[in-house]
Amino acid sequence: MGGVTSSMAAKLAFFPPTPPSYNLVTDDSTGLLLLEPYPHRENVQILKLSTRRATEIVAMYVTYPMATSTLLYSHGNAADIGQMYELFSELSIHLKVNILGYDYSGYGQSTGKPSEQNTYADIEAAYKCLEEFYGAKQEDVILYGQSVGSGPTVDLASRLPRLKAVVLHSPISSGLRVMYPVKRTYWFDIYKNIDKIPLVKCPVLVIHGTADDVVDCSHGKQLYELSQEKYEPLWIKGGNHCNLELYPEYIKHLKRFISYVEKPLSVRKLSRKSVDRSEPYQITDTGTGTPRKSTSQREKPRRSVDKLKILEFKFHSVNKFSKQKGSLDQVERSRRSVEYHLEKPRKSTSIEFDFEKARKSVDWIDRMRPGPTI
Repeated sequence: MGGVTSSMAAKLAFFPPTPPSYNLVTDDSTGLLLLEPYPHRENVQILKLSTRRATEIVAMYVTYPMATSTLLYSHGNAADIGQMYELFSELSIHLKVNILGYDYSGYGQSTGKPSEQNTYADIEAAYKCLEEFYGAKQEDVILYGQSVGSGPTVDLASRLPRLKAVVLHSPISSGLRVMYPVKRTYWFDIYKNIDKIPLVKCPVLVIHGTADDVVDCSHGKQLYELSQEKYEPLWIKGGNHCNLELYPEYIKHLKRFISYVEKPLSVRKLSRKSVDRSEPYQITDTGTGTPRKSTSQREKPRRSVDKLKILEFKFHSVNKFSKQKGSLDQVERSRRSVEYHLEKPRKSTSIEFDFEKARKSVDWIDRMRPGPTI
């Protein structure tokens, strides 16, 4: 019974775009690998990486001048790096980081078949490439896992004690828990993030939509509570499993997190103490509205969300001030996790963050397929 359930969970976990959104071609004049039909950019390299499980995966490396951090991005279960091409480019610019994204075995033009164990080998090959080919140090790497990508992300993070940080985007607590409300971990479960996240020693940011009908927001909250070094989570009010990038607070919160983890540890500790004495965070109200619509084809890159205005807000854990007059010394010592209850983003004429040609849904689940997906 366990083997059947595990096999079923694995089948529901992976939906590689069919056909892949890109072809892998070699430029005759330069010998460079290119993703066709996506435009070649000077700061983008396309790579083939061999894994310890004898598969060959395709990866995309985006460089940013003078970047001090590198984001290793594990995408969702219904995307490939062709669909992620524009998003990776935009994130690199706005977060000022290098980005390495990769396709799991059986995704895009990567060989083999998707499986839990293969994804662990895939992310190890990608990380090894960062260390050996690009000279990245463990202390400079931020692991980013979206949905099913949280599985290989948390697994690798639990084994790398000096990582800079981890970002979990609509994460799963485990594969079986997405399908059934189980209270314990079974041996046949897949992606047991709930058991591994306490082993992660670096700052962890969790981002989840409160209206996620694929992976309930409770998964993200469980992982947040079990993290050793918690960073203020982002619970996007009304956000679902596929559209969190369309909310202005998404990129704003990510930028603040990157800025925080790039500070020296001693400065970060002082910063946290300073925040403890500050006023509670507030969310700037910029109006009403809903996230912009994007294209309806899952396999095509998501189009621009017009022009998104960045909301200014603070997001560190803070203490409540005593209401006694003339005294700023009496501060409650108890701290609590602050959840964001954000209004839906309003339209804006400001141009600070523009996902032109970004993918529609990096993790859209085809509603014609049976069963829940992650």
